[in-house]
Amino acid sequence: MKVGEHEILEGLYYTRSHEWIKFEGNLARVGVTDYAQKQLGDVVYVELPEIGKSVKQTTEPKTKEMELGAVESIKAVSAVYSPLSGTVKETNQVLQDRPELINTSPYSEGWICVLEPSNIEGERGSLLSPDAYATFLKTLG
Repeated sequence: MKVGEHEILEGLYYTRSHEWIKFEGNLARVGVTDYAQKQLGDVVYVELPEIGKSVKQTTEPKTKEMELGAVESIKAVSAVYSPLSGTVKETNQVLQDRPELINTSPYSEGWICVLEPSNIEGERGSLLSPDAYATFLKTLG
């Protein structure tokens, strides 16, 4: 599905801070959306979270425990927030040498990390479906 020039994939969940989540059994793969990578511009560096780091689902106001890492582009540095509470199990080390994968392949090769969620049933309801994320993007203009 497309909203303007932004791609939104079915089968994923989304956040208002523009992260995507793909559930894989009891794990959740996380990355930034097509909208986010286009807003950032050319990504030049990705700060990955540490394996074993405990994170909390992003709420307002945002705190350090909600950050998974950061994406740096030629325009800005943007925090990547955790869509779910849990523990970081894996990171995409390829991004250390090829951060541009966030731009060229945000939904596949450009994933950031894999989480083991600690409260999936309690937190899944705050995530956006593809249709709800599309509606949200339309409000951004």
